[in-house]
Amino acid sequence: MLRQYELVDRVLSYDPDADEALLNRAYVFSMQRHGTQKRASGDPYFSHPIEVAGILTDLKLDDETIATAILHDTIEDTLTTREEIEKIFGDNVSRLVDGVTKLSKIEAQTESQRAAENLRKFLLAMSDDIRVLLVKLADRLHNMRTLHFIKNEEKRRRIAKETMDIYAPLAERIGMYEFMREMQTLAFQHLEPEAYASITKRLEQLQGDGGDRIAKIGSGLKLLLSRAGLEVEVSGREKHPYSIWRKMAERHISFEQLSDIMAFRVITEDTDACYRALGIIHQRWPMVPGRFKDFISTPKRNGYKSLHTTIIHAGDTRIEVQIRSKAMHAQAEFGLAAHWAYKQKGQSDGQAGWIRDLLEILETADNAEELLEHTRMAMYQDRIFAFTPKGELYQLPKGATPVDFAYAVHTDLGDQTVGAKVNGRVVPLRTQLQNGDQVQILKSKGQEPQPGWLNYAVTGKARAAIRRYVRQKEREETIALGRKIYDEIALRLPAQLGTEALGNALKRLRIADEATLMESIARQRISDTELMEALMPGSTGGDVAGAHAPAQREAISIKGLTPGVAFNLAECCHPVRGDRIVGLRRPNEGIEVHTIDCETLSDGGADADWIDLAWGGKADSSTARLNIVVKNEPGALAVMAGIFGTHKANILNLRLENRDSSFHSFMVDLEVKDVHHLMRILAALRAADAVSRAERV
Repeated sequence: MLRQYELVDRVLSYDPDADEALLNRAYVFSMQRHGTQKRASGDPYFSHPIEVAGILTDLKLDDETIATAILHDTIEDTLTTREEIEKIFGDNVSRLVDGVTKLSKIEAQTESQRAAENLRKFLLAMSDDIRVLLVKLADRLHNMRTLHFIKNEEKRRRIAKETMDIYAPLAERIGMYEFMREMQTLAFQHLEPEAYASITKRLEQLQGDGGDRIAKIGSGLKLLLSRAGLEVEVSGREKHPYSIWRKMAERHISFEQLSDIMAFRVITEDTDACYRALGIIHQRWPMVPGRFKDFISTPKRNGYKSLHTTIIHAGDTRIEVQIRSKAMHAQAEFGLAAHWAYKQKGQSDGQAGWIRDLLEILETADNAEELLEHTRMAMYQDRIFAFTPKGELYQLPKGATPVDFAYAVHTDLGDQTVGAKVNGRVVPLRTQLQNGDQVQILKSKGQEPQPGWLNYAVTGKARAAIRRYVRQKEREETIALGRKIYDEIALRLPAQLGTEALGNALKRLRIADEATLMESIARQRISDTELMEALMPGSTGGDVAGAHAPAQREAISIKGLTPGVAFNLAECCHPVRGDRIVGLRRPNEGIEVHTIDCETLSDGGADADWIDLAWGGKADSSTARLNIVVKNEPGALAVMAGIFGTHKANILNLRLENRDSSFHSFMVDLEVKDVHHLMRILAALRAADAVSRAERV
């Protein structure tokens, strides 16, 4: 553990103007407050914040950040308050310490909720001052270094998984690659101990067999470049166990088949020398196709710049070479930590776009699981580059679609997306983008986010925005449907309601407002009889629990409501416009719509409240499911498709169910206007010689 004078000397060595008194006060205060507390290793607890501060001195951070590191656990683990910290150390330090402090006393039902609440506070504090993130990463790194002292295996795995999912990607996002690699390696050791032991053992065997192979290759690289007049520094290392394991998993290969396990770093004087070095290396050794990446012309989102290439050395050895200037190397080593004073001297706040994305996700997440899911997505590591028609560059995760691209540009553009052109060609919105694609988003002010986009949107920002809209739309339509049910219930009352009846009912039911009441009615959080009694006491004979309301007078229209939002069309009978329909209303669920003759009603409707429904007016088309058997002969499928085309019915899904020597059986989801449209199509199918049978499912 660093002694007091050693820590202060470290800070003064790179910042002679640092507040020495502040550091001394923080050291003594933290030591006194933690007192006799012990860590799982048996060491004094005070050793942990001092080691965290020591890690941050390697990054040459300012005195306030070092003081924050020393004090970061005092509020959480001692009786110290933020007010005390502010009084003794000032507003900046107290704000930073509060940002790092976890919500240790939060009352949450699940571990994911506690993790989400901690993450929520952390992200908000990080957006205000990035130094919060730097202290937190150093704190997590030291905790990972001592994780093996924790006896509870489940707790070790939980901490390791949280590190792998949240903190290692955060370190990567701000360019602190050494932090990222060490955290990944330590987490991997606890999450996959057998794989870690196996890879580590094989790396040791390789070192024994190869001797000083890395040193020889590095010397050869430096000699080659120096003969060409380039002054460079060359270092080499074997890749980390987690990196090797991930490559093995992604490529489905064994350790023996993994050839590029050595990586070399070439540090040059400037950018021009980087490209000269690349040319010299490629002239000397053949490069592996598809393995060259130019992060100088297109830097990573965290500002990382470097040239990456893989070459075949000595005829059979694949090695990775990273070429960067000294300035780029400093950025790669320290990342955003090199710019900790981003609010000083009138400079911009330096808040990276991905932090803004995280904040937007924070505002739109509905629950703990969503927040954690979307945050992990936002920090996804494997990236591609895509361009707007004006040449603006956006980084997205692999597998991203035009929907993700649109939301990356702007949330409003994502909401209004109707189509996309990729490299000048109109493509489906579910198309996966490739590296270097030019993407033009087609928009319309009348467009709204579609729930189906969730099936292929992969970025946390896009999914959070879509889910936010779907929740809002669902609530609006549920309230509208609840109002229709309310009006129908009001007609059952023995007398017309007065103007104050609704307000009085809200008080009796202890419901905050009218909208919440309508939503509760649609989701059957209150029964019809409870509502009737609240509106007009005594109207059900006083027996609220056992009263049975009279039959409904008219069917409730679902005109203007969206299937899958305010209500769900039952999969068992696939109701089509024109069918007589009935709704099943269960507590806290959306209304499920069935045809009146659906066989499952007799089984599944006993525990539900039945309500009469009607389609009402003109609306969008419906989906019908057909089972069609055609003869096994050339042109039979074309006949079936031709009938659909003649009747202007769109095929939504076509699945081959059964095939034999004589007949083929298909399940077809068909978009039709109404039940009469469907009947005409069925009649045409049955009249065709190529069709053996056509039935509605």
